[in-house]
Amino acid sequence: MTAAPTPDAAPALHPVRAAERLFSLDVIRGFAVLGILAVNAVSFAMPWEVMVNPTLQPGGFEGEAVAAWQAMYVFFQDKMRTLFSMLFGASIFLIGGERSDAARGKLLRRRLFWLAVFGLVHGLAFWFGDILLLYAWSGLFVMLVRSWSARRLLIVGVLINLLCAALYAGAMLSLNFAPPEIMEEVMADAGWRIAPEQLAASIEAMRGDALSTTVAQAGRWVAVVPAMLIFFLPATAALMMIGMGLFKAGYLSGRAPAWVYGLFVALGAGAGWLIWREAVGFAAADFPFVEMMARPANTFLAPLVSLAYAGLLVLMARYGLKLILFPLARAGQMAFTNYLTQTLIMTTLFYGGRGLGWYGQVGWPELWGVVAAVWLAQLVWSPLWLARFEMGPIEWVWRSLTYGRPVRLTRVRAAG
Repeated sequence: MTAAPTPDAAPALHPVRAAERLFSLDVIRGFAVLGILAVNAVSFAMPWEVMVNPTLQPGGFEGEAVAAWQAMYVFFQDKMRTLFSMLFGASIFLIGGERSDAARGKLLRRRLFWLAVFGLVHGLAFWFGDILLLYAWSGLFVMLVRSWSARRLLIVGVLINLLCAALYAGAMLSLNFAPPEIMEEVMADAGWRIAPEQLAASIEAMRGDALSTTVAQAGRWVAVVPAMLIFFLPATAALMMIGMGLFKAGYLSGRAPAWVYGLFVALGAGAGWLIWREAVGFAAADFPFVEMMARPANTFLAPLVSLAYAGLLVLMARYGLKLILFPLARAGQMAFTNYLTQTLIMTTLFYGGRGLGWYGQVGWPELWGVVAAVWLAQLVWSPLWLARFEMGPIEWVWRSLTYGRPVRLTRVRAAG
């Protein structure tokens, strides 16, 4: 008797190989991870109150400082977070596949678990503005809808995003009708108003020895993270759903028709103009509290600018500019490493006890110089590293933990 044929074993799961990567996704991810530093830089360099109210910037806020802040606000604020969240949504589907795939679903849960661990360490020990824990938490909900169609993901994601934007902007604008005593309380709680001596004390707290600065920033993280995990969850999950839907529809993977990308580039340009007008209006009105907090144009239109960036990058790659985009793609291929090394560089420059102690000493114009230097460094070292290795060092640790075994790091050289 001959033995009955046995079914083929399921193929072993493995990290995405170089030949399997999507160039468009890597380019967009590289753009997002570099751009997000332009927004985060102020939170490394100055007290958190300056993030809320830029007029609190030590050394004064006028002229070049205003223009430097406006550049960040118009081109980067909320756009990079939006883009990065959309890309994370696409990665949830790429890793987890359909909900019926139990093996990939287990892999996705392990990936999110270890991301949360990274986020806890990053937020508690290094920088209070960590977003990794929020992404891991949001991913646990978004993974439940990863088998939805592109159409359903986009409709639900857009509706939730618009609802969150409307609730936020509406709540802020309603403060125009609040009694003066309530307004004063809200402004104080939001960090909009702070006595000069309190601001100076916050700066000194981050310029001490390594232990005191770590304790001070950990305290800020502990204060921020509960609200972040509760109030940022719906909007973050919505953006992830939109990103997953856009990937399934072919937009983020570079498979959409050229006219679709062109349309979103045009819409994003119009949205960007309106956001620029909003920023100019803030300066002309001497940065009014309610309008600055609500920022309605940016709150509603930032996703259009994010999609315009993605569309423009895809069109550039499609029409002969891949060579120019190559360093950006490599930066995106090791985005996790670049995100965390941005923290290491910036805290070394600005925190006391860890490096140069520039905290509270650098204004917006100079901060742009620091950001540009970090961008240049990451655009150079990412291709150099990936010329010898399959992935970034932090990606290697994350994937090894996710797969429960060391994955290959060095590149396999072709025989010749």
